[in-house]
This record gives sequence, structure tokens and C-alpha cells, in this order.
Amino acid sequence: MKRFGLTRSTCLLAITATSALALPNGATLAQERPAATAGVTWPKVKSRVRTNAALEARANAILARMSVEEKVGQIIQPDIASITPTDVAKYKFGSILAGGNSAPGGNEKAPPAEWLKLADAYWNASDQAAWTGEKIPLMWGIDAVHGHANVVGATIFPQNIGLGATGDPALMRKIGEVTAREMVVTGIDWDFSPTLAVVRDDRWGRAYEGFSEDPAIVRAFAGPMVEGLQGRPGTREFMGPGRVIATAKHFVGDGGTTGGKDQGDTAVSPAELRDIHGAGYGPAMKAGVQAVMASFSSVNGEKVHGSRGLLDGALKQQMGFDGLVVGDWNAHGQIAGCTNTSCPASINAGLDMFMAPDSWKGLYDSTLAQVRSGAIPMARLDDAVRRILRVKLRAGLFEKGAPSTRPLAGRFELLGSPGHRAVAREAVRKSLVLLKNNGGILPLSPRANILVAGDGADDISRQSGGWTISWQGSGLTNADFPGATSIWGGIRQAVETAGGRATLSVDGSFSQRPDVAVVVFGEEPYAEFVGDRATLEFSPGDKRHLELLRKLKAAGVPTVAVFLSGRPLWVNQELNASDAFVAAFLPGSEGGGVADVLLRNAAGRVRHDFTGKLTFSWPKRADQAPQNRGAAGYDPLFAYGYGLRAADRRNVPQLPEDRPPPVPGGADGVYFGRGTLPPGWQWATSGSGITIAGVDRRAQEDARRLRWTGGGEAAAFIRAAAPIDISRETTGELSLLIDYRVDDRPSGPVTLAMDGAEVPIGGVLRAAPVGEWRTLTIPLRCFARAGLNPQKVAVPASIRTGGTLGMAVSDVRIASAMVDQNSCGQP
Repeated sequence: MKRFGLTRSTCLLAITATSALALPNGATLAQERPAATAGVTWPKVKSRVRTNAALEARANAILARMSVEEKVGQIIQPDIASITPTDVAKYKFGSILAGGNSAPGGNEKAPPAEWLKLADAYWNASDQAAWTGEKIPLMWGIDAVHGHANVVGATIFPQNIGLGATGDPALMRKIGEVTAREMVVTGIDWDFSPTLAVVRDDRWGRAYEGFSEDPAIVRAFAGPMVEGLQGRPGTREFMGPGRVIATAKHFVGDGGTTGGKDQGDTAVSPAELRDIHGAGYGPAMKAGVQAVMASFSSVNGEKVHGSRGLLDGALKQQMGFDGLVVGDWNAHGQIAGCTNTSCPASINAGLDMFMAPDSWKGLYDSTLAQVRSGAIPMARLDDAVRRILRVKLRAGLFEKGAPSTRPLAGRFELLGSPGHRAVAREAVRKSLVLLKNNGGILPLSPRANILVAGDGADDISRQSGGWTISWQGSGLTNADFPGATSIWGGIRQAVETAGGRATLSVDGSFSQRPDVAVVVFGEEPYAEFVGDRATLEFSPGDKRHLELLRKLKAAGVPTVAVFLSGRPLWVNQELNASDAFVAAFLPGSEGGGVADVLLRNAAGRVRHDFTGKLTFSWPKRADQAPQNRGAAGYDPLFAYGYGLRAADRRNVPQLPEDRPPPVPGGADGVYFGRGTLPPGWQWATSGSGITIAGVDRRAQEDARRLRWTGGGEAAAFIRAAAPIDISRETTGELSLLIDYRVDDRPSGPVTLAMDGAEVPIGGVLRAAPVGEWRTLTIPLRCFARAGLNPQKVAVPASIRTGGTLGMAVSDVRIASAMVDQNSCGQP
């Protein structure tokens, strides 16, 4: 979800006639009747949540007494960062959400009690509003996608890519149960999970949110996860104490976009869309899932948020889904003819609730006007509200009372409790995939002298990935994870208990030669499009992890690599430099689970064998994407289903290390880093009295010294090889970040620009201590307000002044950062 999602599809919709949509109250909504699948029919699903005549009658009775203003309020979902309890009381919204960077008081590290307190404040505001009929309770949604990981102290499970490798659907039910309980503790009752994407291109920045590239795995895992969150339909546990509303997302095709581009276009046949990308939705619906989130992406050119053929035709009519369809973060604004604050087309296509985090006020006003004018038929509005009421009634929200009064609420000892962490640790053990074990080096003796190296060894944020406390999972330290265990912490505990010796040395240096080294390294955390990649090469611009492995190999130290990643990546060089190689994916808070499998017990016996199997094919080449089981030309390095056991004696031979030509153009959001620019890019100047020279920061000439002599207006800038498109990044809460050091303070105004869109930064530079490296952060929306066309950016960074100035610049990149999005520089 977070900070952000197709034109008419000729093969998918194939409009054939005009008909009327029958609504539950007998009304009809005139519409074009879409074939919705152009020759294919989506399967009818019989949900185990049975229709309840009394519940339906109550929903209709509530609906009949609602004003049109109250109805419109129910279909809009603002974010807590842009709405107050007073707003909730005034507009009577049906739901609120906490997006990836939203938290009580804007503090992402707020204690659990603050979450519960805020939940009560919003609920009470809704309860005390001046309703025309029956009071309608508010529901609060959140992305608890690998545990209730937005909240400090919660149990953090492996990301879905690792869970897929476990091959254990029953474990998914236990994970869902734990997640739901911890959500209820903090007063939240709606989970935007599970993600049912079938990931067909691992360059996608959300690849780790999918269980597999194979629809069979997604199909098998969907139902148990839904039942874990909501409880089993037909039993007393369904939506009972400690349960939350589940959401199947993102309907549909989010994992199949061309090039793995987030919010891109999935160009597939109607049968492929149904059979591959729609595979998980039938089982989720059968298990009783109460919400479906529409995808940001497009299918054959048509935005899903505006596709009546998919939302109404396939999902509601053909499959029979009777819950609510919620949008994604302002995704309705991407439909042709729509904006974030006006989009009747999306509601008319079958969306039941707008996710309008910061656009809610304008959207409320325009939607109310559109209902009154008939642009949104009252019958369609009533259908949407009825679905929302149905879900709230099934969830028992009318009877449950304020969040703090519900069973388990406020029992903060349940967050990260030993029992919950035990489930997560089991998941970690089962998720590890052994790719290489030459010479049978694993499992290790805990009585050995073990060196633990690599910058991922003692970094819980790195091992958890995105959607962890913050949207991108960045800007965190181990202190932000009370009760959690890093991989180093797990190894140290096991080794010291057995009488061995474990030493942490991030750079791999040692005074006494170790018996073996465990090197933990991998991707930095990311989420959504920030993680989109141009190729599958791991860390193409930074080979320090490889250098570490080679250093240990040259020293004759047997080496085990533990690789943290949100997708399979080309790591042939790292594989060659290691004796054993473990794909740990993103294991979460319980690093002890890694130690459970890496190490034998004190008696020398295997404690837990490697059982994980790849549910994503591992690439042989960095340019080998997409690469999916069953596809023509399928030729991976490690095939789908691969995974060694400790006793397997299958040595991996030396692998080719040829790298493909680099992909042009700052595709990963880094415009200048470690002294290099993307191919074809260049540093340049305009005006007179300005010089650029190499200067050392972390390595030889990895930064640039910029010096203005005051001879008139002059600029130093980075010019792209060809204009780049940063429209997605500008829509989201991303920023331009520049590491800088002031050597001589400016004598006049200074601006930072993208193309010609300027933001003043002179005040920032004048206030900065001379000689100290700092990071300048300017939200991209500041440049957009200054007139930037984000679809064609030729100069992504330019610093200009007419006075004197001396400064050095190191890393220039686009990334997520904790900054006031309305803070646009300082003159």
C-alpha cells in the first residue's frame, strides 16, 4: 500500500452490451456489461462465511436511516497523519489508516500504549458524532504484512518470500493468529494483508511481499493466512477476540508488470491473469476474507482502480465476493480523467472505499457533489456502503466497544512474547535455503572459534527489511527492536552456551585466526518502487562485501555466507568466494533461528536441518529477468524447488563471473555514489568562476569539491544521459538527499534545483558546521511545487549561487527520509 497503482483493455474487457447491475436492495445501476475476461470466466467461489439474513436486514435498516453525507463519509479512508479525531466526528468516516510512515504524534517509534490511546480517541470521536440514525463504528487499517511490525516491540516474522520457502501452509495460520493478537493489543482491527502477488519479475521492489513466482504456492498459503487473521468461518473464533479483518491484495496482476516496474502495466492474456495472478483470491475468499485491495497497477493498459470489468465483473459478479473493495494510496488519482480529490470513475467501476490519505477533504466534497448530481448513482453508493456495513457487522464492531475495552487490548506483554517469538523463530528456521555447502562445512560446531563478519550480522533492521517500524524500514538501530535478536546475537548465544568462542568483527579483521567465518551481508531495506531494480546484480556499485569474502578466502579461512535479500539476485562472485552460501531472505526479529540451523548442538548433532526450498528461481545472469518455472528458455542457476540439506554432498562448481553491460540512467535512484555516476551521466558547470575537483571522503576521490569564486551566477550540476521519469517518486513521500560538507560558507543566496525548479538552501549551508559531513534532504514535492515536470528530468541535481562558496558533495540519491514534507529549504 503506502504512498501511492490501466486505459481500456481490448482483450480483457471486450465490452459487448449494455445491461443493469442488480443491487441487493433491488435497485439497478445501468452499465456496459463487460465480458471482463474476454472469453474466460473467473470461478464462482463459495465462501465459508454464509449469508446471514438477519445481518443483511440490519445493514439495510442502518443504511436506510443514513444521510447522503454519512454515506459518503463511510467510503473515504484518511490517514492518521492528516486527520484529527475532530475531523472524524465531523465527517463520520468509515475508516482511517496508518500508512507506512504514520504513527501517533508523527513518532514512528511511539510506544504501544500511544497506539491504543489514539485508537480510542478516533473511535470515541466517531461514537460521539451526531448520527442521523444508528452509530456506525470506525475501523482502523494498517499494513501488518510480516507481523505487527509498525509497532516497536512487536514480533517481526520473515517477509513472505521467506515464508514461501518454508512450504508450510499450517505455519501461515499460526503467523496470522500471532499478528492479529498483537494488533488487537494496540487497538487496530483491520490488516492490509496478505499480499497474494504472484511475482513474475524479481526486479520488482515488492518481490519480497510475494510467497512465490508459482501460483500453486500462493494458492496454498492464502486461505490459512486469512484464517489465522480472522479465525475459521463457522466457528466461534471467526472475528472473535484477538481477530482482525484480513485483506487480500493487490487485485490483480501486481506481480506481473513489465520490467518489474511498481505500479506498472501487466500485459497478459485474460487466462494468464486469472490462472496465474488471480490464483490466491479464490482460496482467500473461500476462507472468508472480508476485504480486497485494488492494485495500483494496470492490466493491458487499463488501471485496475478504474476497471469495472475486473472489480465489479470478475471479482464481485463472477467470483461472488460480497465484502468491501478498498483502494490503495491515492491510486484512484492515476485513472485518466481523475485526480486525487475527484474520481467518480473508480467508485462506478466497483471500488467501495477510497484510500485518500491526504486528499480526503477535497475528495469528500467532490464525491458528495457527484452523488447529488448523479455522476455517482445513489444505487452504487448504497451498494458500497452496504458492503462496508456488512464487513463491520460480521467483524462485530458494532458490539465490541472502544478498542481499549476489548479482550487482549492493552496487554502489552503479548507484544513479542516468548510464545509469539517462538513461532517466528520456527518460521526463520524453515525459511533458510542452503544454496551451497561445498565440503559439508555446515552445520558448524558451536565449540569452534567462529568469526562473525559483515555489516548485516548485528543489524536487525537489515534482516527485517521494509515495512518495519517505518515504510522503508530505514533509519533504525537495534535499540528500536526491544526483545529482538540479531543474527550475531543468536550465534553468540549458541556458541557461548556450548563452550566455543564467537567474535564479531564487521570488517573481518582478526588477531587470532578463526576456525571459520560467517559473513552476513545483503540488501539495504526498501519498500515498493524504491526497491525497483534495473538488473538482478547484487550491489553493482559497491563490492565491499565481495572484497570481504575474498579477503577471508585468501587468508585460508573457511567461509559461510548468509545473504539477506528481498529477492533472488545474481551473486556468482560472492558464491565463488564462499564455501557455503545460505539464502536467508529477510528473516525478521528472531536471528536466533538462523543460528539454530547454522550450528550443531554441543554434542555435535544437527539441531535443525535445512528444509527451505526456493519458490523463486535463482538467476544465472544479472540480466536474467523474468525467469519463471515453466517458461520457455527456463535456465536458472538454482531452479525452483532447489534447496540442499546439510547431508547433501553436491558441490557447486566455480561459476562464471561475467557481468552484463551496466543499465543506463540512475535506475536505482542513486545519481552519484562512491565517486561514480551512472553510465553516460556527467558532472558539468555553467557560468564562470566555478571549479569541480575530486576529493576523498570514504575512499579515493569518492566525492567532489565544488568552489565558487563569486564571479557571477554559476552552477555545478549532474546531467543525465537522457531525461529520467521520477513521477512515481514525486507522488510518494520521497526526497532528494545530498551528503555535503561546507568548507567555506556562502556569501549570497544558494539554490538547489532539479531542472529549473529551484529550492533555496543558503540558510541551511550557512548554519552547517564547517568541515562536517551532513545530509541535505529536500522532498521531491518541493521541486514539483516549483514547477518541475517529473516525467522528464534532464538535470536531477544542480547547485547555483552568484556569491562565494566552498563545499564538497558525496552521495546524491532519491530515497525515503524522515522529514517534514512541507519543509522546502531555507533562504
